[in-house]
Amino acid sequence: MKNYLKILICFLLMSSPSWAQSDGQTDFNKDWKFYKGEVKDGESIGLNDEDWRTVRIPHDWAIEGPFSNEYNARCGGLPFHGEGWYRKHFTLTNTQKDKHVTIEFEGVMNNSEVWINGHYLGKRPFGYLGFEYDLTPYLKQEEENIIAVKVKPEDLSSRWYPGAGMYRKVWLNINNDVRVNHWGTFVKAHNVTSRVATIDIQVEVQNFKLSDEIVSIKNKVVDANGNTVKELHQKTIAEGKKTIIAQQSFNIIQPLLWSIDDPNLYQLVTEIISKEGEVMDTYRTRFGVRDIKFTAKEGFFLNGELTKFNGVCLHHDLGPLGAAVNRRATQRQLEIMKEMGVNAIRTSHNPPSREQLEICDEIGLLVLDEAFDEWGIQKIENGYHKVFDEWHERDLRDMIRRDRNHPSIIMWSIGNEIKEQKVKDGWKVAQKLAKICHEEDPSRPNTAGFNQYENSIKNKLAHQVDIVGFNYKAAKYEEVRKNHPDWIIYGSETESITSSRGVYHAPFLEKYKKNTDHQVTSYDIIGPSWSYPPDMEFYYLEQNPSILGEFMWTGFDYFGEPTPYGGRDNSTNGYWNSDWPNKSSFFGPVDLCGFKKDRFYLYQSQWTDTPMLHLLPHWNWKGYEGEEIPVFAYTNAEEVELFLNGKSLGKKVKGVDKGIVPIQFQYYEGPYDFPSPYRLRWDVPYQEGELKAVSYIDGKVVGEEIINTHLKAKTIELTADRIIISSDDGEDLVFVTARAIDAKGNFCATFNGDIQFTVSGDGTFEATGNGDPSSLVLPNSKKLKFFNGMALVIARANEGKGGTINITAKGKGLKTKTITVKTEAQNKEIQ
Repeated sequence: MKNYLKILICFLLMSSPSWAQSDGQTDFNKDWKFYKGEVKDGESIGLNDEDWRTVRIPHDWAIEGPFSNEYNARCGGLPFHGEGWYRKHFTLTNTQKDKHVTIEFEGVMNNSEVWINGHYLGKRPFGYLGFEYDLTPYLKQEEENIIAVKVKPEDLSSRWYPGAGMYRKVWLNINNDVRVNHWGTFVKAHNVTSRVATIDIQVEVQNFKLSDEIVSIKNKVVDANGNTVKELHQKTIAEGKKTIIAQQSFNIIQPLLWSIDDPNLYQLVTEIISKEGEVMDTYRTRFGVRDIKFTAKEGFFLNGELTKFNGVCLHHDLGPLGAAVNRRATQRQLEIMKEMGVNAIRTSHNPPSREQLEICDEIGLLVLDEAFDEWGIQKIENGYHKVFDEWHERDLRDMIRRDRNHPSIIMWSIGNEIKEQKVKDGWKVAQKLAKICHEEDPSRPNTAGFNQYENSIKNKLAHQVDIVGFNYKAAKYEEVRKNHPDWIIYGSETESITSSRGVYHAPFLEKYKKNTDHQVTSYDIIGPSWSYPPDMEFYYLEQNPSILGEFMWTGFDYFGEPTPYGGRDNSTNGYWNSDWPNKSSFFGPVDLCGFKKDRFYLYQSQWTDTPMLHLLPHWNWKGYEGEEIPVFAYTNAEEVELFLNGKSLGKKVKGVDKGIVPIQFQYYEGPYDFPSPYRLRWDVPYQEGELKAVSYIDGKVVGEEIINTHLKAKTIELTADRIIISSDDGEDLVFVTARAIDAKGNFCATFNGDIQFTVSGDGTFEATGNGDPSSLVLPNSKKLKFFNGMALVIARANEGKGGTINITAKGKGLKTKTITVKTEAQNKEIQ
């Protein structure tokens, strides 16, 4: 493998609100006018938009619904396609006049077109990447200005729910005529050790003037405590109407390395100073120092430590919030993943939000940053293939330039399951995209996710990428390692098992295709023909230790692709509505609301070391008295003892007493009844009462879990994810979980009654959910049903000095409960 795969990289990070930004960046997200539908001359200055809705960006119009089988269940059964218009009126302040003004959109879904004061600025078909337009020539200095944005996403343009509209943030950038270019810094390193790291800084200086300007570039490196680590100065000539590149190098002595467990962050503060001493621009780049290395024989090393990918694929929607980006909602998702033992995220199958990358950097998650789900050959009628020839190079280069300073990113993915795998000369496209990655960032390898095992090798696509990803080919790891010993390989997409939280069907371990209740059992054995339970990936990775690890499909459920109901993945032009009302996926070990399914704990038992124990199923089986119920325990302890109503049913040793699960999938030649070393199983004749598991290490008790046969639900238990949230900007959220409880305090795991929420005080209602893939209650409804004993409400803090939010839940026959959450100003200004 080429030398650049033995990589030493450094990046600089600090705790500012945005990863890389100028001090001239201004929040431009409030008070937009929105209209859903066609508008004649919607860009016109004279258009009267007083009756349009006022919205705050980020905004996703489609999550407002309705859910309907008029729309494609493959995309969540939501109206994401059509036409929408956004307009914003603004007047420059005195400090903004005579400045250079640009507008930056972090993402518009999709086919956006933008005007300023009636002047056309441009279009961007791809909804997942940001872009910037120069407003300066068309601005009115003393009068009102009007930005107009037309969005026109098409039906059959996505294989999942993409959202619709201005779903990521917008910024107004106010600069002098000489500034750091958009995404204009790049920091990389070599010879990185714990003793020293050599850092190379690249700064692009953009001069909008006609004349040349003599400027000084001051680069200052600051650690997380605000201490200056290094300061460098350089004079240069910024040529008129050009962008020049200035480079500097230095050493950091005893750098604090960025890692999964200790994600140390720095910042680079770049100042552009005129010859008169005026600071013309200040640009801040957060980053961290780390060393990555990929090898074919041993695997992936982070700072010299062998590290397996315990990874998940994540779509970009945020469950009940839709696709509109919210930092706290994104943070909560990633925190839940890290709790499961996840150390890596694949941004399937598109460039992620800025917030997702920032949080991965901050909490220590590796990232596989992915560009495309489709190249020139179509998967769906109106997919990216329509614009691939014109836009692929711009989009891929922009993704890398935008994201290259994030230390969490370790690979660039050029595509997922692309149809060019079956084409004889498809390798040429892969080669071109891989070359672009090397040109933009020679410090990281590129990769792709191949699902056509034979074709990707036969047609030489796998030969073009630095790291080879295979989707659902665990049973082929040994063969591909034998045939291609120099390849570096990982599972780019694995498992694809499906389940509904808290659902267990009888007969209990039957591998059915569909069930009449439109749910899937949580015994975690059901999936499409290509998929397999997590046990099999664990097993094959153990048998093939040089494989880098896996990215399971998917960390969270998401709107769309309700497999096994309604359709089949990659079905060209197909609506998935034959099993309506199913409209969201079953793939996640965590449901749409962030509630953990049983599978969460199966992964946790393999991916974490802190003692844990989980027992399933629930213990309410009236009518099954005396019938054997499969009971499983997931643990990272050495052994577990099971008790029924105080009577021991025996101890079982993990890895020795193997739990039998049914297995059948493509390329698998092993037994149907697979003896899993990762699950402990007892077949217990049902009698109501108490089921208790106790876990042991070295003969000492390290965990206990009890499941009781519950009675009728009597009250509601409310739990907030945080008791204090920020009131700084009106964007912080609190997630409150409601659980149905019986008179004895037991969780009512089969309760599906009504619940209604109210939000009062210094906050507003945002959304609800219950994780049911077949529910048609919209997230903007305050009334819904419990799903297997649980429901969720989300509230937003009002912007201001702070106060309290009161969240109340009530339901028929249930005692009403209220929880109070504090909101406080937390002063999140850049240090």
